[in-house]
Amino acid sequence: MASIAYSSAAFTGTSASDLLRSSSNGVSGIPLKTLGKAPFSVKKRDATVAAKLKKGKKHDYPWPADPDPNVKGGVLTHLSHFKPLKEKQKPVTLDFEKPLVEIEKKMIDVRRMANETGLDFSDQIILLENKYQQALKDLYRHLTPIQRVHIARHPNRPTFLDHIFSITDKFVELHGDRSGYDDPAIVTGIGTIDDRRYMFIGQQKGRNTKENIHRNFGMPTPHGYRKALRMMYYADHHGFPIVTFIDTPGAYADLKSEELGQGEAIAHNLRTMFGLKVPIVSIVIGEGGSGGALAIGCANKLLMLENAVFYVASPEACAAILWKTAKASPKAAEKLRITAPELCRLQICDGIIPEPLGGAHADPAWTSQQIKAAINETMDELTAMDTEKLLKHRMHKFRKLGGFEENAQVDPKKKVNMKKEDQIVRTTPNEELEGEVEKLKQQILKAKESSSKPPEMALKDMIEKLKKEVDHEYSEAIKATGLKDRLDMLREEVSKVNSRDQLMNPVIRDKIEKLKDEFNQKLSAAPNHPTLQYKLDMLKEFSKAKSLSDAATLKQEVNKKFNEIMSRPEINEKLEALKAEVQNSGSSSFADLDQGLKDKVLNTRKEVELEMISALKSVGLVVEGVKSNAKVLSEKDSPSVFKNKVDHLNEEINKKIENVVSSSELKNMIELLKLEIARAGNKPDTESKSKIEAIQKQIKQRLSEAIISSELIEKYEDSKEKNSEVEQSSAGADESLQKETKYEEPRLEINLGANSSFAQCM
Repeated sequence: MASIAYSSAAFTGTSASDLLRSSSNGVSGIPLKTLGKAPFSVKKRDATVAAKLKKGKKHDYPWPADPDPNVKGGVLTHLSHFKPLKEKQKPVTLDFEKPLVEIEKKMIDVRRMANETGLDFSDQIILLENKYQQALKDLYRHLTPIQRVHIARHPNRPTFLDHIFSITDKFVELHGDRSGYDDPAIVTGIGTIDDRRYMFIGQQKGRNTKENIHRNFGMPTPHGYRKALRMMYYADHHGFPIVTFIDTPGAYADLKSEELGQGEAIAHNLRTMFGLKVPIVSIVIGEGGSGGALAIGCANKLLMLENAVFYVASPEACAAILWKTAKASPKAAEKLRITAPELCRLQICDGIIPEPLGGAHADPAWTSQQIKAAINETMDELTAMDTEKLLKHRMHKFRKLGGFEENAQVDPKKKVNMKKEDQIVRTTPNEELEGEVEKLKQQILKAKESSSKPPEMALKDMIEKLKKEVDHEYSEAIKATGLKDRLDMLREEVSKVNSRDQLMNPVIRDKIEKLKDEFNQKLSAAPNHPTLQYKLDMLKEFSKAKSLSDAATLKQEVNKKFNEIMSRPEINEKLEALKAEVQNSGSSSFADLDQGLKDKVLNTRKEVELEMISALKSVGLVVEGVKSNAKVLSEKDSPSVFKNKVDHLNEEINKKIENVVSSSELKNMIELLKLEIARAGNKPDTESKSKIEAIQKQIKQRLSEAIISSELIEKYEDSKEKNSEVEQSSAGADESLQKETKYEEPRLEINLGANSSFAQCM
């Protein structure tokens, strides 16, 4: 305070306005009128001035010049209420991490034994450490969605301010929404990273119970979103890029928040963020729940930590809605696609920031540095854009989400999991179906009596109709037996396996067999079982009739082809000439012919066979072999006796192979081969090919070692000799050469293929 004393004599007759105006001429207390009339001179006046300044607290610069070096966290901890915890956080073990804890306990026990006994257990400790690291890698590289949710919610996971104090050089927290409240669940402030100034906005969770209560477990109220909005306007005005950190289960949904306009505050933020002219980067460091996360997440780039999750509804809430129990949360987490890899695949997330094995809480400093590098890289890209391009970039990011294109071809891999269109099956009443069946039966009987062809088109249409009816009846029977849900789940599992081009799991195969057996047991109790049985019998009967009709037609075609071949002039001339030569030779059997004539007979026979095979192929048939049932002269070396010997030898070899295959060693090798083939896929690399070839070689070697025995080799050599003799004797089994031999009509073994009418009807 200052006290001033003036002499009243000096200012007698002077108005207040003159006195105030006179202070501008540099001479205090003298009126301007007096200065104009008298020569300028300053006389000593009886006026004294005495001033006393009140002692106040000196204003500190935000970053102190001499910070206490003993304070953990450095300079920034002087500027915030967020101080390092006095007590270290207690380790928290998640359910799926319990196997790691057991290994860790063993390591502690071994170390304690080493300290107590003085013995050297270094090898055992190293072995356990390697085992622990391998188990940790296997666990964290194959995390399920619900396990990632648990990691994102881990109590020791680093919070927004933990990361801020690790990545910024300077940071000043800014408070208040200018409407009367400062929400501690949202923290805002200005900070620098590598001499770049940013506006940081983030949702702050607590590190213990006391902090969680203070921070409202990271769930903001409308005041928090309005504070964030105020800071966004401030950053936009001054040109600061904005970095937001998302870590909230959702906005606080109590009655008071709704009264204060929670929805309006979120909507206002969403609208405003799309119009900000500065780059915006959002990083999900924990869980991002619903609109509470999106209110500060409308950014040019959305980045996520590896084990973070971003969802519309929590897995527990989704499971409670869809499956009426929160225990189905693992299934809900998988269906929601809330993990960083899934969201990146859906183009909602623009990048994944890696975490150390064990989660971000295993090494918070390393995780913070990864976040810092991601911010620098992303901001380099965004700051290079002009304002118009930046706004369009942000708009297009959100406009493309959930977009669709009309008449676009769907990728077959994506089409596998799409829901198939429900087909309405119109069933025929039983009375009408029975009438159609009887009518068709009468037509078939008439065709048999008149030796004409049965009505093929009507027969085919009836079979297709009965197939649809049987499928419908089976569906109704499955519903009636209560197995529909299990069948749908099993179909889903099988479709997943097929979509990944993997071998079917033996567990799934067992489930299929169990479901099939259970259905067969319950089928007789189904209400529509008589109708199903009737339609099945009709389908079998008509399928048999069609197969007989097709067989008769096919036989006619084959005979026609044979007659065409045998009636050719060139073939008739060859056969007649050959017959004459054989008769002139005077030989009674094929063995008595000279070698030249034998070769000629065999060549002619081969030519005729080739002609017949090509003719059959033109009809769409595949000839596997031509057999003759001719009875040769020597009963000892007859084909039937030789065939029995060969069959017996094949049985012995098959038994040997079965014994080897059933061994555990070869089973493991076969499973390993299947796994390698499945991993290699359609385009195996060089390493995969070499592995597959090596395993195949080992399997062949094991089989050959088991099969090749002296006894089997002798039998094989004996059968080989007999085979050559039988071939020579059977080659002469021709009507013109062996008049005394009885012949049967040659029989062709024909493979009709999987797509033939026979195969479809059986």
